[in-house]
Amino acid sequence: MRSLFLTAALTLAIASVSPSVSAAAPIGAALEQTVAGLNVLPTDAAALPPATTRNGHAILASFRDGLADAQCEGGTVDARWKQQFARAPARLANEDEDVLPLFGYVVDELRAADLPTEFALIPFVESGYRPAARNSGGPAGLWQFIADTARNHNVPVEGGYDGRLSAVDSTRAAVRYLKTLHGMFGGDWRLAIMAYNAGEYRVLQSMRRGGMNAQNAQPEKLPGLSPITYDYVEKLHALACVLEQAQTHDEWMASLDREVPILQARTLPAGMALDEWARQQALQDNQVARLNPALGSAGNKKRALPVLAPVGSGGIAATAAADAMAAAAQPQQPEALATRAVASLAEATPPRMRQRTPAARRTHTVRDGDTAWTIAKRYGITVQTLLAKNGLSARSVLRPGMVLSYEE
Repeated sequence: MRSLFLTAALTLAIASVSPSVSAAAPIGAALEQTVAGLNVLPTDAAALPPATTRNGHAILASFRDGLADAQCEGGTVDARWKQQFARAPARLANEDEDVLPLFGYVVDELRAADLPTEFALIPFVESGYRPAARNSGGPAGLWQFIADTARNHNVPVEGGYDGRLSAVDSTRAAVRYLKTLHGMFGGDWRLAIMAYNAGEYRVLQSMRRGGMNAQNAQPEKLPGLSPITYDYVEKLHALACVLEQAQTHDEWMASLDREVPILQARTLPAGMALDEWARQQALQDNQVARLNPALGSAGNKKRALPVLAPVGSGGIAATAAADAMAAAAQPQQPEALATRAVASLAEATPPRMRQRTPAARRTHTVRDGDTAWTIAKRYGITVQTLLAKNGLSARSVLRPGMVLSYEE
């Protein structure tokens, strides 16, 4: 990079003087000024202004990198669901909606938790990525939780505040639950999503009846589950393939080639209205209101609450730290204060850093073609160590979507 700047500077300096012997002094002076200027240019990425936006292509790339099952050829995709979700790419492309930045936020949270990004498609199936979505049967929000399920997963549903309509509260709950299920079912995203739909105990009972375990279960052959549960897996896979195939269309890819705000969980202080807070943060109050239907336009009277909003000018870590200080200054019960402090510290860590914690423990999501030997070779460990770490034997079958642990 320095050589590029130096070359350009030399060209400009030489062009600015006449080609004569007497020009040597001006050229020398110009070079001295140029080199002095180069010494103050930032050479470290950390010295550059922190990002507050990102390109839609970066969101799509992160989603693709996190997929557990990228196979879309042949008869692996149900045509019914491809047709049903054919409009999903257009939703991401629509600049008048917040779907693309919301999708990026959910992808970030899943990748930070080391979860397959197929799970980021659940809100497409459930709500069309609309945080304010309500169903006549009772479910609400981005993830369409019913009230009892929400409360069971520590999402507050109470007078004046419905946490199901909070993209922050509901996404945190969904990610926690999916993380539990993903580990419970051996890292197989398909079994995890069936359990998410039908309940883990139904899936465990089905596996027992079929003589299967988490390592050898074939999701499509589990006995006694509802057709809706089998279809749920197919829907997510079809949606992933719809997005994969949309990348062959230049017009759609061009529509994603734009900067969108990086969304982050922030803090709305007690006693402050959402629109007032947005103006203080120099944010568009109409966009912040769309992203946070749980908060409405009334004052937040009881306690500090999470709000999903674009990061501040200081970037992700600085914004989270400032919000944590604001939350700590609010009058709260000791338990709530401790919970908020822990959450704020987690938010202050960028997703790419969070997904590598703890440092000594790593995971690998099995893809088609992977073997124990190729995985072990990739990470510089023995096959025996890899198998023992994951409770496997030499006869175990590695299935796409399984998550294997290893230590450096």
